Amino acid sequence: LYSRALLRRVRGFAASSSSALPPSSSSSTSSTRRSLPTSTIREPPESQITEFGVWGCAPGMPPVPPQTQYFGEISIGTPAQTFKVVFDTGSANLWVPSYKCSPLYSACVSHSRYDSSKSRTYIANGTGFAIRYGTGSVKGVLSQDIVSDIPIIQVFAEATALPAFPFIFARFDGVLGMGYPSQAIDGITPVFDRILAQHILSEDSFSVYYSRNSALKPGGEIILGGSDPAYYSGDFHYVNVSRSGFWQISMKGVSVGAELLFCREGCSVAVDTGASFITGPAGPVAVLMKAIGATLSPPLQFVVDCEQVPQLPNISFHLGGKVYSLGGPAYVLRVSYGEDVCVVAFSGLDIPPPAGPLWILGATFIRHYYTKFDRRHNRIGFATAR
Repeated sequence: LYSRALLRRVRGFAASSSSALPPSSSSSTSSTRRSLPTSTIREPPESQITEFGVWGCAPGMPPVPPQTQYFGEISIGTPAQTFKVVFDTGSANLWVPSYKCSPLYSACVSHSRYDSSKSRTYIANGTGFAIRYGTGSVKGVLSQDIVSDIPIIQVFAEATALPAFPFIFARFDGVLGMGYPSQAIDGITPVFDRILAQHILSEDSFSVYYSRNSALKPGGEIILGGSDPAYYSGDFHYVNVSRSGFWQISMKGVSVGAELLFCREGCSVAVDTGASFITGPAGPVAVLMKAIGATLSPPLQFVVDCEQVPQLPNISFHLGGKVYSLGGPAYVLRVSYGEDVCVVAFSGLDIPPPAGPLWILGATFIRHYYTKFDRRHNRIGFATAR
């Protein structure tokens, strides 16, 4: 048994496909949401703020081209209130904008907002919540309601403060964390763990497909409890999780063409469905970009001559004894900023210990390698995406 959620891929600033989560044979579909009165909002202690989280942008990273944003629809409350969320393996909490968010936060009012007063199944919690992303903190208050696509009763956060950048440009409303419980703020049981507790899935896993073609609908798919052979070929190659409680694995090399440049002695890499680019420590990424002839262009983006993209060397990642390669057309995005610019979908990002240093494989990688996250065996599987 599995549940299926169609993702949307953003093309420009318009979704190229949109579909709510249809129910599987074992789960029904109906959801709702709500927000708390401002009098119940309390500032959370600093210990509840995560040190690091990635959604498309992080400290010093460039604006993310919209064709690398993927999101799907969920419903919260009774009757259902619908939201577009990023399914993010780099975090473990669910949050959506709140109806009580101040109009001063333009990123709130430009998105769908949860209104607790309209949900019959809303239960107040009142605990303060904050999660720190690279460009600012999302703050709010915890509430409880039904996520009806599944359905489960879930504690989630109503965001009452959203930084304008990057969220005002986002086509999604909130984030549904698919990380381990150890990543969850306030010790909240994540959505996927609530589902696992119902024992309705044929496998304790989920898998993610991101389309490479913005003209296709849907723009991707997330499968809970299995995988979808329609979107990959061959067998999965599995790599064990290297850091308990995180979707991180060991990498034994990063190559350009036939030359092994980094991680010969091993380094850590997170496989992050909520990240857009591939990121790595700033120094190695700068060397990598020089090796392919890329130059740094404002705003902090590496660019190449569009005519040279087909001739660019492969960039390869050595994972679990297997080499995963991306050609120039796979790691370069053609973006229109008045004129066409070819942006390399890599960014330098220095993450301090203990979380870093860390490489991150985001949508740029997942578009080409269908990815399965296996909770039962604590491993990540890769297969060639169709």
